[in-house]
Amino acid sequence: MAGDQLQVLHALDLAKTQWYHFTAIVIAGMGFFTDAYDLFCISLVTKLLGRIYYYKGKDTPGVLPANVAAAVNSVAFVGTLSGQLFFGWLGDKMGRKKVYGMTLMIMVICSIASGLSFSDDATSVMTTLCFFRFWLGFGIGGDYPLSATIMSEYANKKTRGAFIAAVFAMQGFGILAGGIFALIVASSFKAAFDVPPAYEHFKDTTPHQADYIWRIILMFGAIPAALTYYWRMKMPETARYTALVAKNAEKAAKDMARVLQVDIEAEQGKVNELTEKEKNSFGLFSKEFLRRHGLHLLGTSTTWFLLDIAFYSQNLFQKDVFVAIGWIDKANTMSAMEEVFKIARAQTLIALCSTVPGYWFTVALIDKMGRFKIQLMGFTMMTVFMFALAIPYNHWKNDDNKYGFVVLYSLTFFFANFGPNSTTFIVPAEIFPARLRSTCHGISAASGKLGAIVGAFGFLYLSQSPSKPEEGYGKGIGVKHTLTILAVVNLLGVLFTLLVPEAKGKSLEEMSGENDDNDDDAMTLEDRSKFTADESKSTA
Repeated sequence: MAGDQLQVLHALDLAKTQWYHFTAIVIAGMGFFTDAYDLFCISLVTKLLGRIYYYKGKDTPGVLPANVAAAVNSVAFVGTLSGQLFFGWLGDKMGRKKVYGMTLMIMVICSIASGLSFSDDATSVMTTLCFFRFWLGFGIGGDYPLSATIMSEYANKKTRGAFIAAVFAMQGFGILAGGIFALIVASSFKAAFDVPPAYEHFKDTTPHQADYIWRIILMFGAIPAALTYYWRMKMPETARYTALVAKNAEKAAKDMARVLQVDIEAEQGKVNELTEKEKNSFGLFSKEFLRRHGLHLLGTSTTWFLLDIAFYSQNLFQKDVFVAIGWIDKANTMSAMEEVFKIARAQTLIALCSTVPGYWFTVALIDKMGRFKIQLMGFTMMTVFMFALAIPYNHWKNDDNKYGFVVLYSLTFFFANFGPNSTTFIVPAEIFPARLRSTCHGISAASGKLGAIVGAFGFLYLSQSPSKPEEGYGKGIGVKHTLTILAVVNLLGVLFTLLVPEAKGKSLEEMSGENDDNDDDAMTLEDRSKFTADESKSTA
């Protein structure tokens, strides 16, 4: 048994993969399924919102004004960022289980409320929609640190990476489910209401029944969240929180004995001894935290920030991909329901071909390759493919080369998911002390969402044509130069990955130094370079 590790934690680390592991993955994963559905389904209906509420009586479809579109699409990200910080902190103060139920109920209530923005006035509808989307994001934000922390504290050290990655991989199925459900709703309404093609009777292509489509799609997100609530409340608190933070050895041993079906000694005396050590009592804003984990937190926060800038910037050229391969036609040639159907079909195909496979490659290989190698590889490949898109960008705009553009686009985001999009979620749940684990994961995740806002909206404005920007936008530097900047962002991700330690095969207490007998065993700022070199040799 390493150092002074408690018997209950040692039993968890060495436990064989069994039924309770898969139960935990499903319970935590369904939260991420819902998170992804709720965050990404708005992109399926924004064009429909423009047709319904901003039709000007011309022979062109209504379009959301640039500022309204930015608000509708970004407000949930702002809420998510806030929720990650707040619930991450609360998870360390109140316990993972207590807070876990709160986040889910917020998501259920706000998913339903998002679809109940009833009014004929565009301003009223958009205001109430944004209000509830913010609080929906607030609940979603709490799911990030809590799901990752709970799964890491339940898992054994041999397959912990795969278990946390599997929880995060449910995000891919959430995106896929959003596209499939939108396909079903749009095709059902299209069949029920005989809408003429746009070029024949443009004013009739958005019947009043279309207003129900976006409401049904948004409200559906409440169902998987509600179904998960009961099982989340049945989960026992993690042994690591109960023993190392709440300092209740008896309850930790009792809970895990029932889960693992073995006899476990309580060891209250050892719990008191461990938690009273000065090195196990420092706070987040202490010099000791800065010495031991300052570079780690900098590494997890910056890599997640840089990754999400690149990952969420896909909006810059997603429409070019869809139009180039004929998945989406020009808006003035489609009815409202047909447009929703084709956008949903495109998202579904992208999820099937690129998003979902990337996640599950990570699940399969992370405990073999290690977090460090996968993240380094992912950022490196994204850098290469972004430069390959940027440097000959005019070449890719030629119709004869459109399929090459699509291939590079797909590979970029395959290696994002089989790379830093997964590992940036996993690592912060493994390397910090139990009493600060949820907080530090929340800080790292919030940095990521800040990057998402910069990538999705800052770069959207930056990518506008310097001569002919889209309506509502100012002049930018163009897509070619924007892609070059994004390639440099990915290259920075490679460099900051060097600050992130490898956790493969190690217990959480080994990574955080909580059960080490002296300071020499803890990973500090001074031995970061040596540690990285040693890890590179051992995983080669």
